[in-house]
Amino acid sequence: MLSYYLQFHPQLKTKAPPDAKARILLAKSVYFEDQIGDAAVRQEALQQLKKWGRFKIAKDSKEADLILVLSSDPRKGGYVVFSGGQTGTVGKNGQIEEDEVPTYNKAAPVRYAYLTVYDTKTGANLWSAEHQWGGALTGFHSAGARLVNKLRKEIAK
Repeated sequence: MLSYYLQFHPQLKTKAPPDAKARILLAKSVYFEDQIGDAAVRQEALQQLKKWGRFKIAKDSKEADLILVLSSDPRKGGYVVFSGGQTGTVGKNGQIEEDEVPTYNKAAPVRYAYLTVYDTKTGANLWSAEHQWGGALTGFHSAGARLVNKLRKEIAK
């Protein structure tokens, strides 16, 4: 749903507005959009969100003040591997650029999960963070839950 909205609203900024924290603090409800597709990661993130108890979790984005998007791709830059194996980067404005010197079939060094908070009225990116996904010490499915905790700590400051 949000992906569709952002696709047809290119004027949306990727930087958080100055009043981003205030907008998050004023919000009463959130819509949680899972773009990762891993049931265990989604469940742990939702459990952490419910445990926090700060927001009502809406079943429809139209009923929410914020949209939380859990994804496996960066929203504001990062490393990518194209389907053909060519490497590249995602720039600050979302443009994808292939590396000048091809590096085929190179796997990304680590895998990350991303949580991005959007204002449903303006589509503005209010907050975003990443967390390394998987590992025996951090928990194989804990990336989403850890990102919810990062959000919780950030707005508590």
